[in-house]
Amino acid sequence: MKKVSLLIASALLLSTAGFSQKFQVGLKAGANVSNFTGSDLQNVKTNTLVGFHAGGLINLKFGPVFSIQPELLVSSQGAKLESSTSKENFKATYATLPIMLKLQSPGAGLYIEAGPQFGLKIGDNASGTNTDVKNLDAALAAGVGYKSSIGLGIGARYIAGLSKVGDIDFGGGVNPDYKNSTIQISLFYTIFNNK
Repeated sequence: MKKVSLLIASALLLSTAGFSQKFQVGLKAGANVSNFTGSDLQNVKTNTLVGFHAGGLINLKFGPVFSIQPELLVSSQGAKLESSTSKENFKATYATLPIMLKLQSPGAGLYIEAGPQFGLKIGDNASGTNTDVKNLDAALAAGVGYKSSIGLGIGARYIAGLSKVGDIDFGGGVNPDYKNSTIQISLFYTIFNNK
C-alpha cells in the first residue's frame, strides 16, 4: 500500500512539475481607443472615445511556439455621437473574455495572436434617454506584440465587434446598427517560465 501511495504521489508531483513548465500567469492594463462601425447616418457623426482595460491572463503553452491565452479584463469602450439636435457619450464597461491563439518566437520575442472575445456588460453611462446598451457583446480580435525574457511585454490589438451594441433613437424611429470597434494598447507582465 505504501508503494502504491508513493507511486501516486510521485506521479502527481511529476505531472505538476511538468504542467508548471507549460503555463504563465500575468497582469495587463492599457488604453482603449474605440468607435462604432456599421450603418452610417448622414446626420449623425461618431467620434473616438478613449477608455481603459485591465485584468489578468493565463498563457497555456503547447510547445515553444504555440499557446492559448484566455484573459479576463474589465474594458470600457463606446463612441461619442453627435447629431444636429443632440450630443451623447455612448459608453459601456464590459467584463471581457478574449481567448487568443498565439504564435511566438521561441522563448521570448515577437508574437502574433487572434481569437474570439466575449463581453458581459457590467455598467454603462449612455446619457441619452432613448439609449439601451445590450448586455452581451461578441467580437473577433487580432494583434501583435513583444514579450521580453523577464516577462515584461507590450501589445497592440484590434477588436472588431460582431454584435449590435445597443438601441439608439435619434428621432424618426432611426436605430443604427452600430458595432464596437476598439484598438487596445497594453503593457503586461507574466510570471513563471518566461525564458
